Amino acid sequence: MLNLNRDVVVVGAGPSGLTAARELRRAGLTVAVLEARDRVGGRTWTDTVDGAVLEIGGQWVSPDQTALLELLDELGLETYPRYRRGESIYIGADGIPVRYAGGSFPVDPATAVEMARLTGLLDALAAEIGAAEPWAHPKARELDTISFHQWLRAQSDSEEACNNIGLFVAGGMLTKPAHSFSALQAVLMAASAGSFSHLTDEDFILDRRVVGGMQQVSLLQAEELADDVVLDSPVRTIRWGGGDSAGVTVMSDRATVNARFVIMAVPPNLYSRVSFDPPLPRRQHQMHQHQSLGLVIKVHAVYRTPFWRNSGLSGTCFGAGSLVQEVYDNTNHGDARGTLVGFVSDEKADAVFELGADERKGAILESIAGFLGAEALEPEVYYESDWASEEWTRGAYASSYDLGGLHRYGKDQLAPVGPIYWCSSDLAAEGYQHVDGAIRMGQFTAARISAVAGTSVDAMTGIPGGI
Repeated sequence: MLNLNRDVVVVGAGPSGLTAARELRRAGLTVAVLEARDRVGGRTWTDTVDGAVLEIGGQWVSPDQTALLELLDELGLETYPRYRRGESIYIGADGIPVRYAGGSFPVDPATAVEMARLTGLLDALAAEIGAAEPWAHPKARELDTISFHQWLRAQSDSEEACNNIGLFVAGGMLTKPAHSFSALQAVLMAASAGSFSHLTDEDFILDRRVVGGMQQVSLLQAEELADDVVLDSPVRTIRWGGGDSAGVTVMSDRATVNARFVIMAVPPNLYSRVSFDPPLPRRQHQMHQHQSLGLVIKVHAVYRTPFWRNSGLSGTCFGAGSLVQEVYDNTNHGDARGTLVGFVSDEKADAVFELGADERKGAILESIAGFLGAEALEPEVYYESDWASEEWTRGAYASSYDLGGLHRYGKDQLAPVGPIYWCSSDLAAEGYQHVDGAIRMGQFTAARISAVAGTSVDAMTGIPGGI
């Protein structure tokens, strides 16, 4: 058992926790990072499965993710563009695959008009409400007490348009059914990416990947921190003074750390895995019960060659009614083999998890083959990323509030409790639920603690989450 004395102890060795620890140490503070897993990276994980290198967790970089891009440059990591040459495939309500070029789905003119109109409405709301304090806007309660499903249908009679627009936030981002989260939560998702139009543009939101994998962002930072990162060390108890008094004792399976501050750099659904002594205030207990992660299966299928390219296809496929709602060419940099990645979200994931492994694999590959043909049925490597079964994650991609929770609790989600600070991509404004948001939160939290501790650390511009 390690007994450590530090200025700051960080719970969680994902991108947010490691960024915070690295920034704090640069500012002259001592740190310890306690990680429950046997690896760093949190919800980023680059692993080799049956000889294939797979991005099991978060992987993409978009042009607006400046915090991530700057850190990649600082760490000496290169990026490469996602393959997107050729035509895409769309399956509409009739179930027929259609090839198309450009960014617009090949729907009938009336549906196209409705999709454009809904996109315009959401772009306007995202610009008006913003990502920093959506709960403070005059429309917050109105938009937070109606589900995104209901809001869309209140704006349009086109079911196909509503389903397609809903796909980009529900299945594509929050990985929850559109009836389970609010229109305000959808607006926050759009505003955090700059606009709703960015969410609908896969060439923007899924622009580039990191050569060698996104987990390197955590691995390289952890290398700098060296022995200050303690793995296989789930935190069980945090004893703090209560009120505003400083000082904590953090007890994990491998270490006891006495510190001035603690950073909870894990998703909110894991806060309850820790016993706080004394207990957290009532407001925190209530708030945490209204935040939860979604459910998605990230499917990896590796083939001898990227066969779809020979047919003039990009590998990009969409179908709101399909079991696999999105498919992309996910071939690794310099790899002669071809890799497809697909996503099965929310209620569709519920359904296939009731199947046995072989039956589930068959159903998923059949769905991909519905877009790209029979060759998709025979991958050399097949793997399902199931983050909901991960003991120290329990869902994907990030937490969101239930209906009505965002305007009710959002203003307090980053409020420190004495020496306890909250830090993860789930709580970010810009870059919400992305690695970029995790880095921003790490930088921001380090700056807050540094200011209280009387040291200096460069922080990002702006203040996320309304604090």
